[in-house]
Amino acid sequence: MTKKALSVFAVLVLLATLSLDTLAKEITVRGKLQKTVESGGWLIAATKQKYLILNAKRFQNESWFKESTEVEATGEVKTDVMTIYMEGTPFEVRTMHPVAQGSTSQTVTASPSTRVMVSGDSVVQAQPDTAILTLSVVTQARRALDAQQENANRSDAVVRALKNAVGAGAEVKTSGYSLQPQRVYKEGQPPTITGYEARNTVTVTLRDLTKVGQVIDAASQVGANDISGIAFTLREDRAARDEALRQATREAVNKAQVIANALGGRVVRIIEVQEEGTVRPLPVYDTMERYKTASAAATPIEVGTLDITSRVQVIAEVEVG
Repeated sequence: MTKKALSVFAVLVLLATLSLDTLAKEITVRGKLQKTVESGGWLIAATKQKYLILNAKRFQNESWFKESTEVEATGEVKTDVMTIYMEGTPFEVRTMHPVAQGSTSQTVTASPSTRVMVSGDSVVQAQPDTAILTLSVVTQARRALDAQQENANRSDAVVRALKNAVGAGAEVKTSGYSLQPQRVYKEGQPPTITGYEARNTVTVTLRDLTKVGQVIDAASQVGANDISGIAFTLREDRAARDEALRQATREAVNKAQVIANALGGRVVRIIEVQEEGTVRPLPVYDTMERYKTASAAATPIEVGTLDITSRVQVIAEVEVG
């Protein structure tokens, strides 16, 4: 056999193999319709095997589509589809008709379908339930010991005042301490230490937001002289996160339905849902600069709202026209 003949023979064998593989994908099955707990809802129970109907909704409006009806269906076995219970072989039906005695023999052909990928976003606002205050006592002296001792006395008074102001259920803890030299720099000379600065930082976490102003005033009156700010957060955020996820999912499904309507069809089923993430509420910070006045009035505190965002991606099967 010549080289040219061998090449032609090899091409024919390849084409034959591809043809057989293509034909093997589409099969005709015959059996009785049965309900199933699978997501498809229905299957065809053949003699030796069960076939899970992936697109059963396309045929459910037919009068003969009911349990125990014997049908004949042509379609493709989807080996790449995984189901929850694996009750039957995933089977996407192209045509189906009843074969039981007394039933119409009209064949119903499934409408063409496509898949759409949509995303849904949502923002839910919630009231914070926790306030976190950061206060410091800063003292300076020429000697390190003097700065440290004065800071210790004033810090002790601040901590006692804070515990009295916040009451039960709040947390008062030391979050930082430093004793640093203060240096003066002159050109061409080594730095000179002129004194020392001691800093004791206390963090207060409380749930009663109405006491925030009182806590600040109590600490300031006994020696807290550096209040860096307030953070309002939401500890119990499960309900808000669930609502954000719920709204994002609804928006994604609505988008799929709008696309289906524009194509003259409908959403047959939701193939996949993926949560792309829910952003927990970030703390809202309020600087204390605007409250530093010479007035003896109580410190005003205004509590705002927090934003919880969620994003969901949905893949839907859409029946076209």
